[in-house]
Amino acid sequence: MASGNFFKHWPTMLLGLIVAVILLTAVFSFQLNQTETAVLTTFGRPSVVSEPGLHFRWPFPFQEVYRFDKRIRCYEGSSGKLEETVTKDGHNIIVGIYVNYRIADVNAFFSKLKNVAGGEEMLNTLMRSAKNTAFGQRNFDQIVNENGKMLKLDAVTDDIKEALISATAKFGIEIVGVGINTLGVPKTVTEKVFERMIAERKQFADKNLAEGKREAKEIRVKADLERDTIIANAEAKAQKLRAEGDAAAAKFYKEFARDPELAGFLRKIDALRLIMEKGTTLVIDTNVPPFDLLKSDAVIPGAANSNAK
Repeated sequence: MASGNFFKHWPTMLLGLIVAVILLTAVFSFQLNQTETAVLTTFGRPSVVSEPGLHFRWPFPFQEVYRFDKRIRCYEGSSGKLEETVTKDGHNIIVGIYVNYRIADVNAFFSKLKNVAGGEEMLNTLMRSAKNTAFGQRNFDQIVNENGKMLKLDAVTDDIKEALISATAKFGIEIVGVGINTLGVPKTVTEKVFERMIAERKQFADKNLAEGKREAKEIRVKADLERDTIIANAEAKAQKLRAEGDAAAAKFYKEFARDPELAGFLRKIDALRLIMEKGTTLVIDTNVPPFDLLKSDAVIPGAANSNAK
């Protein structure tokens, strides 16, 4: 009879046993993921558990588990994460920054800050101080400027990062990166900023215009000099050729001076050769030089002397 009741209720007993095992496992163990590190306290004394998997523990109040994410966290600050700060030359700007960090030393982080909320509260204070200090060391035109060469934002974020690394190292926090997610100016100074930017652009334009005019003048002067040099060389060459021609012509003039009639006759012959070299048909007056040579009674210089001889 008793054995019959046992077999009758064995599914319920098995289910109860499974539930008990599950409860005991949950009470006396904990599961650690790949992305987590845990601090296991035994009567308040901490020890770090970093291996993922199932781990044994005594139930509360003997032991307690505190889990921490090993991955990089992005934190923008809490109170005053978007607030005004003052530059070195006294201008107000609106700045918001973010910090990428991770818990590198869980033991140090837990012993001094207890949890992530406490760590980020401390980090928020350090971020505000480092931000105000870094921006307070730069002039306004190094923060807001259309000329990228004058901007020093990379140097500002580097200064903030170095300050945070130095301040958070003892808390087991590793600062991976720092960035600026918001940057602006209050409405009270916006117009002045625009006026200054317009003045800078006008000054830049005037400078470029003056340089253009100077270069244009230099080009014109150079071109005029080259033109004058070419003209002078050409005139010198022409004078030389004229002198050479005059010298050569002087020899012929000297010969022609001995017999002017022969000189005139030769010039007429040259003129006829040029006119009639293409077989031109002319209707002319033979009394007009040099066509008077075509007349039958044309006088040939020197012919009379030769006949007389």
